Amino acid sequence: MAKILPTDGSAEKKIKITASCFMGLAHLLYLKDYIKGIFFALTEIVFLIFSPAIVKKVIDLITLGSPQPNLPIKQRDNSVFMLIDGILILALVAIFVIVYILSVRSANSTYREYCRKKKYESQSVLMNKTLGSAFPIFGLAPSFIILVIFVVVPLLFSICVAFTNYSYPGHIPPNDTVDWVGFENFKELLGSDNNWSAGFARVATWTLIWGVMATITCYFAGLIIAVLLKEINVKIAPVFRFIFILPYAVPGVVSLLVWKNLLNGTFGPINRGLMQLGIISNAIPWLSDGTMAQITCIIINLWAGFAYFMLLAMGTMTAIPQDMYEAARIDGASNGQVFRKITLPLVLYQTMPLIIMSLAHNINNFGAIFFLTGGAPVHLDSTTTLAGSTDLLVTWIYKLTINLMKYDYASVIACLIFLVLAPFAIFNFRNTKAYKEGEV
Repeated sequence: MAKILPTDGSAEKKIKITASCFMGLAHLLYLKDYIKGIFFALTEIVFLIFSPAIVKKVIDLITLGSPQPNLPIKQRDNSVFMLIDGILILALVAIFVIVYILSVRSANSTYREYCRKKKYESQSVLMNKTLGSAFPIFGLAPSFIILVIFVVVPLLFSICVAFTNYSYPGHIPPNDTVDWVGFENFKELLGSDNNWSAGFARVATWTLIWGVMATITCYFAGLIIAVLLKEINVKIAPVFRFIFILPYAVPGVVSLLVWKNLLNGTFGPINRGLMQLGIISNAIPWLSDGTMAQITCIIINLWAGFAYFMLLAMGTMTAIPQDMYEAARIDGASNGQVFRKITLPLVLYQTMPLIIMSLAHNINNFGAIFFLTGGAPVHLDSTTTLAGSTDLLVTWIYKLTINLMKYDYASVIACLIFLVLAPFAIFNFRNTKAYKEGEV
């Protein structure tokens, strides 16, 4: 039976202590909020029942198992499973801690409401309030669970692998166990004088150059073509618009594979056609020379990607008042001045978040490189690292995992990409109209 509490707030400390000792205890003993009390109490009881298993999983996460060469492979400790189980358990512990904090806050808020009204609320009222507040929580619970399992856990797993020696040949479960190595992998890729650090510096530099150039060329090409289409004859504009959209309408994989064959240095139609016309005497190494291959990748990406920004710019320019253009021309402004002073600033202002997101996309544009060059041509350090001249960090991650099974190095690179791109994603989100309208 619930004890009567004073209504002057003097029992707040008692409520906090009781709620902190055991979840739901304050609700049951003092607040007469039996629904929340039972829910919170059952939550802690279930957690305590499974606490021995939770402790074991946490210990396994810390140790990642021990070598057991005398046992059959199926019976040996699998460090990867231990790592995944440990991360899931820590996620559950984090959820329990959140629920624990919510139980204490719920007890405090219920007591303050009791002091304000000078009486206990009826069970029907409490049930309606609980169900009303719990409905959005239970409604979002499936999405939250999916997010945790398929986004948060893999992200944490990738981060954790970066601090292990999970790689071929000596540490591939279940034959062998995996050990924690701290920041050794980061030192190998960032601070050592070897092929791995040289390969990483080279690939990271090219990834940055590629991301910037692929974004800038596509954006300004699309913008310029959109302006030109606006200025030419109305009857002709739809024809050109249709032609320019065609590359964007064709599946990117198909386009890249076609270009790969067209630019083949030995039997490619482009080289053979130029040689038959007498324009060139020797085949141009479009994809076989490192620098030339990088330039070719940027040009092909421009051909395939400018249509998106062209449509974006055309849509943005329709919102610019025509009075501004008329006033500028009356004042004697040339077409170039109108473009620099009116069109370009206004379009940039509206599309800047999309430019930033496009930069993040291009840095992780796996298909544009993989299907066109596969990272080729080879480089001096490629025999060890498999990092070709046109490999981006994301395509190099693919090779490290599939071909070399260097999961530790691949995770380090993935973590570094996340650290670089996360600010861009946050900036883009904070500059969306929906976010700004939601600000108080």
